[in-house]
Amino acid sequence: MADTEQLPYNVGFTAASLRPELARVVAGSFLRLGDWEAAKEHVLSSNALQCRNASSAIRLERELRQRLECLTEEELTILSTSTGDMRNAMAWLSAIKRIKFIFDFASEVLRAKLELHDPVLRRSDYDAYFETKSLTHRELQGLAASSRSKLRQVLLLMLVEAELLVPGTGLGTIRRNVLAPKVLHAIVDDDPRWLAGFLFPDREIGVLR
Repeated sequence: MADTEQLPYNVGFTAASLRPELARVVAGSFLRLGDWEAAKEHVLSSNALQCRNASSAIRLERELRQRLECLTEEELTILSTSTGDMRNAMAWLSAIKRIKFIFDFASEVLRAKLELHDPVLRRSDYDAYFETKSLTHRELQGLAASSRSKLRQVLLLMLVEAELLVPGTGLGTIRRNVLAPKVLHAIVDDDPRWLAGFLFPDREIGVLR
């Protein structure tokens, strides 16, 4: 089996940040229709995402759907029927399951800073992460400056939407949320390793396995 560290990063996720309220719409369509293609057609034909033009709707629907396809039915149901923190958590889970670049940043950089009691995220933290990953991921090396900036911008926005980053000093202050029991149960049933993306330390994840 190939080393997953060497598999290309998906860097085309900037069509959408978390957008949990829109992710709910897509998830709900799938749960009603039982088929992703049918859900896609319904979402686009009804302009359920409230986009100004067809091309924007297509890009947004595709990005959200590809993330949601990574969730279990239990996780999709929580996303579709819950509000607030629970919905945000499921939208974030869909992003980290689909986009390894984001999962690695949260699990490696943010967790390490919390372990060191250094919750302020700085531009230098992100730049060091990007440069380190560029050594083994050529797709990062080839990005234009504007694309690199957009990548950082959307990643940071996702972290704010997931309430793992509070705007303020530097790029923001890192925080770890308390997951609702239903959310925690769904993630553990899926695979406890995803809790690293919610900044759980390894010692806690090990207990939940």
